[in-house]
Amino acid sequence: MMERIELTRECEGVQVPAGNKMTLEKGLEAFITQSLGGTFTLQIPAYGGLFRVAGKDADALGKTPQDAGVVSASGGGDLEAMVWEQLKTCFDPEIPVNIVDLGLVYGMEVKDADDGTKKVEVKMTLTAQGCGMGASIATDARYKIMTLPGVSEADVDLVWDPPWTPQMISPEGRERLGID
Repeated sequence: MMERIELTRECEGVQVPAGNKMTLEKGLEAFITQSLGGTFTLQIPAYGGLFRVAGKDADALGKTPQDAGVVSASGGGDLEAMVWEQLKTCFDPEIPVNIVDLGLVYGMEVKDADDGTKKVEVKMTLTAQGCGMGASIATDARYKIMTLPGVSEADVDLVWDPPWTPQMISPEGRERLGID
């Protein structure tokens, strides 16, 4: 069920799947198609497409970041656990399952940076090589990792080996998608 809204102020939107940033104007009619992981996906008829709006701009939609299901990083000081928690807040704008439960994250490593902070490296894939959302999802993951205390650098690399298959979806993801 899409919810019709009118933007109460201008805000930044990222065009899906192109990844182009645009200023969305105050008063613009939009429909919220998904609100997961701290972001909102909007269908905007005037612009003829989908746009992702970050939770920091939720007020422009008449919402709060909590309305998007923001998960705070509460890993109790365990940076690796906090990174995984942040990755579970990343979603494809069209699929209501996070990238970890979809089986898209192949690996994550926390390393020491030269300045005493931490560098996080993530290897992930997409459901298909032709998926236009790759850059957008990787940017979202990187942004969310960079919000963690002590992280000075985050690299999210798209890889294609091994190829993704639906068998990689976690039991939680399968349940959410109604598979099995």
